[in-house]
Amino acid sequence: QVQLVESGGGLVQPGGSLRLSCAASGIIFSVSSMDWYRQAPGKSRELVAGITGNMITNYADSVKGRFTISRDNAKNTVYLQMNSLKPEDTAVYYCNARVGMGYWGKGTLVTVSS
Repeated sequence: QVQLVESGGGLVQPGGSLRLSCAASGIIFSVSSMDWYRQAPGKSRELVAGITGNMITNYADSVKGRFTISRDNAKNTVYLQMNSLKPEDTAVYYCNARVGMGYWGKGTLVTVSS
């Protein structure tokens, strides 16, 4: 059974930082491409960043230079380091495994507000 469990969300002031984690089980993690998506209130879910098993990364234009995706294959975990956060980054952040038809975690809420 595939499980993806996100953590690390919370309330942060504009300009602050957070690091999200997604622990995966039930998949061959080291060869699986992993993505972070987000969904803001009233908006559709959007891709934030992705990383392949070969460590190739991609980012949405809106987060380039501020967010960094990484992975630790020994821990079956993917991370999203978020710096210089803006109020428009407020959303529920979801982890996705590009395996088969795709698997999703339940999400972690990030709120950027003063």
